[in-house]
Amino acid sequence: MQIRIDDLRGPEIAALLQEHLADMHATSPRESVHALDLEGLRRPEITFWTVWDGAVLAGCGALKQHDAEHAEIKSMRVASSYRQRGVASVLMRHMLVVAASHGYMRLSLETGSQDFFEPARRLYAKNGFVRCGPFADYRPDPNSVFMTKLL
Repeated sequence: MQIRIDDLRGPEIAALLQEHLADMHATSPRESVHALDLEGLRRPEITFWTVWDGAVLAGCGALKQHDAEHAEIKSMRVASSYRQRGVASVLMRHMLVVAASHGYMRLSLETGSQDFFEPARRLYAKNGFVRCGPFADYRPDPNSVFMTKLL
């Protein structure tokens, strides 16, 4: 598998992110969906990666810089045909290495509190993330779980 920075212009990533947003809206109330669309992910403070298995898109994820020491994980998604094959773990390790090399001291994330998000919460906990309060512009929300990791 190959991980590369992506410009979010290919049809494969558009389809995967559309599936991601559809799942978020089907699972969480509208006001609790914090997933970004293509344009939101193209902002200069966001670095976006895709994971490829040859010509097949296996997953994606992003880091959003909040300041010189703090970044947020956004848009972690694995294509349904690649779930339970280690794609998210490989991408997570890559993002942790990149975050440390950029000098970030802390990574945070928001995910859902519903059962649908349990695999994501397990992945984050396995990689050293612990629950925390809301950060950046987030507000307390019973549909959100906030997690952070010191690097």
